[in-house]
Amino acid sequence: MAELHNETIASLSRKLAAGETTSAALTKNLLERIERLDPQVKAFLRVEKEDALAQAADADKRRAAGEKGPLLGIPVAVKDNIAIEDRLTTCASKILENFRAPYSATVVKKLRGAGAVLIGKTNLDEFAMGSSTENSAFFTTRNPWDLNAVPGGSSGGSAAAVAAGFAPASLGSDTGGSIRQPASLCGVVGLKPTYGRISRFGLVAFASSLDQIGPFARTVEDTALLMNVLAGHDPLDSTSVDMPVPDYAAALKKDVKGMVIGLPKEYLVGGIDPAVETVVKTAAERLAKEGARIEEISLPHTEYGISVYYVIATAEASSNLARYDGVRYGHRSKESHDLAAMYVNSRSEGFGPEVKRRIMLGTYTLSSGYYDAYYLKAQKARTLILNDFRAAFKKCNVILTPTAPTPAFTIGEKADNPLQMYLSDIFTISANLAGIPGISVPGGFAPNGRPIGVQLMAAHFGEETLFTAAAAYERLRDAVVGSTFPKLG
Repeated sequence: MAELHNETIASLSRKLAAGETTSAALTKNLLERIERLDPQVKAFLRVEKEDALAQAADADKRRAAGEKGPLLGIPVAVKDNIAIEDRLTTCASKILENFRAPYSATVVKKLRGAGAVLIGKTNLDEFAMGSSTENSAFFTTRNPWDLNAVPGGSSGGSAAAVAAGFAPASLGSDTGGSIRQPASLCGVVGLKPTYGRISRFGLVAFASSLDQIGPFARTVEDTALLMNVLAGHDPLDSTSVDMPVPDYAAALKKDVKGMVIGLPKEYLVGGIDPAVETVVKTAAERLAKEGARIEEISLPHTEYGISVYYVIATAEASSNLARYDGVRYGHRSKESHDLAAMYVNSRSEGFGPEVKRRIMLGTYTLSSGYYDAYYLKAQKARTLILNDFRAAFKKCNVILTPTAPTPAFTIGEKADNPLQMYLSDIFTISANLAGIPGISVPGGFAPNGRPIGVQLMAAHFGEETLFTAAAAYERLRDAVVGSTFPKLG
C-alpha cells in the first residue's frame, strides 16, 4: 500500500478491478501523503478531504454494482481556474479569493461521470499568467525534484502534484505552454489538445482564442486514457468541434516505422541549454533507430511567436478580465466613496503585478490609433505562423522540439525580469497560436538532476499520431533511463 503513490492510472485501475485495493484505501493513502509532504511542495491551494473520501466510497459502490472504467475510483487534482460547483475557484488571485463557482466545468462533469475522485484544487500563476507559479497571490509552488526550483507554470501546482505522487493525474490549462512547460520541468507527461478538442466551458478565461484544458499524468498511456474521457463536442462551448473521438489508447500500440519526424532548424539555436539540446538530439536518434525518418524542416516565422503572443494574449486578457470590477465578481474595496474610485481601488487591490502588467499592455494594443499597428498586425503574423505549420505537416507527420529552453530554474532567478520569464515559453507558444496539439514527454535530466522534456506536435486533430510517436519515444527512453520519481520526505 505504501507504494501506491508511484503507480499509474493503468496499474491502479487493474488493481481496483482485481479487488487488490479499493478507491477508499487509495484515496486515503494519497490524502495522508499530501498532508505529510505538501507543506514542502505547496502544490494544492485546497484539499477536499471529506468530499474526496465520500467520492471514493461512491466509486467503490459503483464498481461493486458492476460498473467498469479506467478512471473509476482514480484520484485527480484540478487546477484552480476550472470551475467545480459550489467550490472556491480563485485563479490564485485575491480578487476571486472568496468566489464559489455556480456550476461545474464540462471536464469536471466528464471526470465525475467516469467515476474519478476529485481530491483538490491546485496552485497556479494568477489567472494562468506566468511560467513559474511564482505569480500566485497565495504562495509559490516548489518543484518536487528540487525544492529550490520552480515547477514551471502556469499549471505548476498540477504538474507538481503528479510528480510528487499526490495524484496519478491532474488537469491544467495551456494558453502559451502552461501544461507542457511545467510537465517538462517536473518530469511528467502533459498534453495540450487541438483547439476545440476539449470543452473550455467552465474554464476561467484568460485569452479565449488560445486557452485549452488538458491532462497531466505520469505516462503517455495514462494521458491517452484521460483524453478518451475528456475529448468530445460540447454544445456549451461554441468553439468546441463536433467530430468523432477516436480511441487514443489504441494508437499506443502502433509503431513509428515509416513515420516522418520533422526537426525544425529554428528551434535548436543559440541560447538553448546544452543538456536540453542533447536530450532532443538523442530522442531523434532513438526514434530513427525504430524506423522513423528524421527530416530537417523550417518554421520561418518562429522568431515572431513571442511578440505575437504577447499582443494577442494580453489584448484578450484585457477584455476578459474587465468583468472583475468589484460589482458582480470578486473583491470590492472598502476604501471607496464613489463608483469610479470603487472600480479603481477594487482592481488595484485585487490584481497582482503581472496581471496588471498584461491588462495594461492589452488595453494599450486595443486602444484607438494602435489597434491596426499592433493587434491587427499580430493577427496577420499569427496566420503566417499557422501557414508555416500547414506547410511543415505536408512534409512530416510529427514535429520534435525541446519543450523549454532550460531545465527548471531556481526560485526568484527570473522573477524581476519579465522578458526572460516570457522566453521560457518560446518553444510552446507557436502551437497555441496555430491551434495544434502538443505533448511534453520526460526525456532525461540535467547534470543538476532537474528533469528535461521533449515536445512533439502534430497537425490539427492529430492526437492519435502524437500518442503513437510519444508512446514509442517513452518506451525507448524507459529502456535507457528507466522511470524514476523524486524523493520527498
